[in-house]
Amino acid sequence: MSWGTELWDQFDNLEKHTQWGIDILEKYIKFVKERTEIELNYAKQLRNLSKKYQPKKNSKEEEEYRYTACKAFLSTLNEMNDYAGQHEVISENMTSQITVELARYVQELKQERKSHFHDGRKAQQQIETCWKQLESSKRRFERDCREADRAQQYFEKMDADINVTKADVEKARQQAQTRHQMADDSKADYSSYLQKFNHEQHEYYHTHIPNIFQKIQEMEERRIVRIGESVKTYAELDRQVIPIIGKCLDGIVKAAESIDPKNDSQLVVEAYKSGFEPPGDIEFEDYTQPMKRTVSDNSLSNSRGDGKPELKFGGKSKGKLWPFIKKNKLMSLLTSPHQPPPPPPASASPSAVPNGPQSPKQQKEPLSHRFNEFMTSKPKIHCFRSLKRGLSLKLGATPEDFSNLPPEQRRKKLQQKVDELNKEIQKEMDQRDAITKMKDVYLKNPQMGDPASLDHKLAEVSQNIEKLRLEAQKFEAWLAEVEGRLPARSEQSRRQSGLYDTQSAPAVNNCAQDRESSPDGSYTEEQSQESEVKVLATDFDDEFDDEEPLPAIGTCKALYTFEGQNEGTISVVEGETLYVIEEDKGDGWTRIRRNEDEEGYVPTSYVEVYLDKNAKGAKTYI
Repeated sequence: MSWGTELWDQFDNLEKHTQWGIDILEKYIKFVKERTEIELNYAKQLRNLSKKYQPKKNSKEEEEYRYTACKAFLSTLNEMNDYAGQHEVISENMTSQITVELARYVQELKQERKSHFHDGRKAQQQIETCWKQLESSKRRFERDCREADRAQQYFEKMDADINVTKADVEKARQQAQTRHQMADDSKADYSSYLQKFNHEQHEYYHTHIPNIFQKIQEMEERRIVRIGESVKTYAELDRQVIPIIGKCLDGIVKAAESIDPKNDSQLVVEAYKSGFEPPGDIEFEDYTQPMKRTVSDNSLSNSRGDGKPELKFGGKSKGKLWPFIKKNKLMSLLTSPHQPPPPPPASASPSAVPNGPQSPKQQKEPLSHRFNEFMTSKPKIHCFRSLKRGLSLKLGATPEDFSNLPPEQRRKKLQQKVDELNKEIQKEMDQRDAITKMKDVYLKNPQMGDPASLDHKLAEVSQNIEKLRLEAQKFEAWLAEVEGRLPARSEQSRRQSGLYDTQSAPAVNNCAQDRESSPDGSYTEEQSQESEVKVLATDFDDEFDDEEPLPAIGTCKALYTFEGQNEGTISVVEGETLYVIEEDKGDGWTRIRRNEDEEGYVPTSYVEVYLDKNAKGAKTYI
């Protein structure tokens, strides 16, 4: 089967068919190109998805990935990242091995097709030229023959006419002979052109066109083969990444199988274990005695024979309720009157009471009961330095010894700090050794450097080591103290650093002896049960003398005269203007200040309050 013999007369159709083949090839190239774009976009979306759910560096979320379930999820994200990489590989290989190669081949194919059809058109033009020459010679031969016939007839007519002169007859005879000669010459040309055309036509249909069509056929078959190879390559490029994608999926399955719920449960215990003992039973408090009240070991004060309230710090009571008791504001508990404010004078009109109805009446309680309530809500603070530290913790400051944490968590933080310090010490020691070796080299080879130039650096490194050792000893002391107060643990869980020396460990602070854990991570001091409330009040005043006074959040005008006779109140005179430093919290009392030394509570209904909207802590009323 050959296009040259079978399709010798289908030049135009072959031209259209070969152009259609090139269009198909370009369409396939466009298809592969769009597939590569899809693969790139898919890979990009997968990478963005994996990145979106990756834990942020140095964040709390990163700490959660120590659990096996979270590790499995992280492994899934990493595998999906590799999975995306394989789709990028598909895109790159298809672009280089299919799109680029086929685009180059299409250009070559267009040039080859153009050349073949140019040769075909040239052959067509050649045969058409021969045909035109043949037709021209044929028409000329036909015309010359007709002219010769007319000239012959004219001669014969002239020769038969007796009236015509002999000269005219001779002239007609010569013209007839000339026309016959021209007819013979035209016949010879016609015959020559006919032979030439027949030869050219034979060559055209049996040699030139078959050769050209055969080359076009081979070109088209190569195009078809090339498309088949490209389609196969298209599939193979996908197949090449299947094993790697399978490994990614196997990694996800392996990560899922590595999830250990027991291990995660143990990590939760390690993360949140406080080290406190569960609270004991609450002792019965007898309120049937009219004059004497027996207070449980949880209360701050204890009634004695002399009627003096006492403090009990760090007692070994079983009734510890601190893990479940809400922590109230310290200053409000100690200074705010614990009784309902008195109603305004009866003469006052309802419109003169700007702050609404009075709070319901409450039973009056002595100051010792207020301390009991304070110690229940903020239990067993060993000294008011710890109290002051607790207030600073609320403002965001973290103590160096991590005393704001429960014992077990504090132990972990201290151990982590000790390990970090040990690494820093080892690093500095390695640097010191390196400097020492360099100094020895300089001593042996003075031309390499001055040994004295390293003395300053060596002294600086030694000083850093000494500072780090002192720091490590301090944290080791805190760590040993915490480990001594935690419940008995296995020896494997007790880690001791070689830098800690029990004989040279300095005292941490004045309140660190014989301390007991409290729920907020601070510690209470073992003191005698005979400590009195006045000692507490004195220490409290001493510790908070240097505190900054509360800022004024507005002003108020006294509507009535109030004689503050109870503890924590202040007397005001009708019409007097004072500063508001704490608004009514719902108990019917407003905290005001006359000057830096005089401040206290007055009934809210006795004053008309003007809050400064721009003041810190003031509420905005619309």
